[in-house]
Amino acid sequence: MPSYNNRNIVLHELIGLKVRVMESQDRSRKGINGVVVDETKNTLVIDTASGRKIVPKLTSTFKFVYGKRNFTVEGYEINFRPHERLEKGLKFYKRRRA
Repeated sequence: MPSYNNRNIVLHELIGLKVRVMESQDRSRKGINGVVVDETKNTLVIDTASGRKIVPKLTSTFKFVYGKRNFTVEGYEINFRPHERLEKGLKFYKRRRA
């Protein structure tokens, strides 16, 4: 089981985590919450009580929940394909506070 923290959240798998959209350029997406069920380079697919919602990463801010911990992530920090996140996300990992 991965050990998520505020710094390494940008490198880890996001599918299966609870998430809430804190900010979005599209106001209708703000406040969406649920569980991440899929991810592409540019979007997160969130399973909500009212169905699946597709949220663009780049123009949104997310709050991920893992256990009792919350991590706020700007969309541009995770705007990569899941398998590229480790390589390309390192620059954001280095900038984030532990």
